Amino acid sequence: MNLTKKISATVLALLAMALMFTATASAQGRFRGRNYTKADVDRIIKRCEERSDAFTRMIDKNLDRSRLDGTRREDNINDQVKDLERALDELRREFDRRDTWRETRREVEKVMRESDEINALMKNARFDRNVEREWQLVKADLNKLAGIYEVRQLR
Repeated sequence: MNLTKKISATVLALLAMALMFTATASAQGRFRGRNYTKADVDRIIKRCEERSDAFTRMIDKNLDRSRLDGTRREDNINDQVKDLERALDELRREFDRRDTWRETRREVEKVMRESDEINALMKNARFDRNVEREWQLVKADLNKLAGIYEVRQLR
């Protein structure tokens, strides 16, 4: 009888440890089999911000040298890009003030909605090769972020 109690206690202890490990892993989050900490997600957001800033500068210069310069279309494109910048700024503010990265899912959804409009624009308009390449870099980082938060990615 004593042996049965010891085996039962050992099995229960192992189950408890397995549950604790699972809870820790799910609290961190997974994407493509990898666990992400708040510091990991912070680095990805920072890269999104930096690449988005570079894209903003590049597209602005490109538009200033195009036939769209001074048109309402140029203003609309610049507004879309600024909306993405504002959404990323809001994500950064909320991310920095929250305890866990999962609490900023709503802000990531907004970032992805704003970037969806730019993605449609980039598919339908012709821009300089460098602008298009820069957008592909931004898009890749945004999709990684979306994957981590399990929200819809850009196509």
